[in-house]
Amino acid sequence: MVVVNTTNPGEPHTRLLDALATTDSSTRLRAALSAGTLGDPALAQALLARCAVEPDFFVRDMLTWALCRLPPEITVPRLLEELSSATAQARSQALHTLSKIGDRTAWPSVSALLHDAHDEVALSAWRAAVVLVPSGAESELAANLAKALGRGDHDMQRSLSRALAALGSDASPTLDAAGASRDLRVRAHAAATERLVDDPESGFTLSVEVAKRVVVTGTGM
Repeated sequence: MVVVNTTNPGEPHTRLLDALATTDSSTRLRAALSAGTLGDPALAQALLARCAVEPDFFVRDMLTWALCRLPPEITVPRLLEELSSATAQARSQALHTLSKIGDRTAWPSVSALLHDAHDEVALSAWRAAVVLVPSGAESELAANLAKALGRGDHDMQRSLSRALAALGSDASPTLDAAGASRDLRVRAHAAATERLVDDPESGFTLSVEVAKRVVVTGTGM
């Protein structure tokens, strides 16, 4: 059983925490919903601990919602501590939750994980960074994100492109520079991202294929 960091959580809390740890995902989902409805700060540490190990996406999302229902002065310091966890899921889920809370004091810690070795953590950091970037730092963020161009599989590259596209014109100079890279994969990814910036409704798969033809043949036809 997950233990709450409080002297006397009471029987209702004990039952809720037992439910969070059960093998049935529907029960865990209802428990996370109940925790969010209660909004008791005494549950914060237990919710964070569950985020690190919860296998079900929908339960994790409900855990994030429950944490967002608590006062930021309670959750944000604990979430920042989670960013240094050795568990990738703990880092990833903490990043996701910080982006939902929207507290920009988390920005330095979030930006430090943009190139995390674990793909899911890096993905979460990209998404959180776009939300939390301080005004005036968008171009710097774009340049930092562009260092990951060409990284990962199709889905990961699409996520990075969407993060860069969300920065709009602030990403354009960086993408122009990446278009001259010696790395064909980086050039193709940069071209696909530029297409996404120009037309957010365009399909990323098609963009990548067109970009590759441009790089190889010099024409988009």
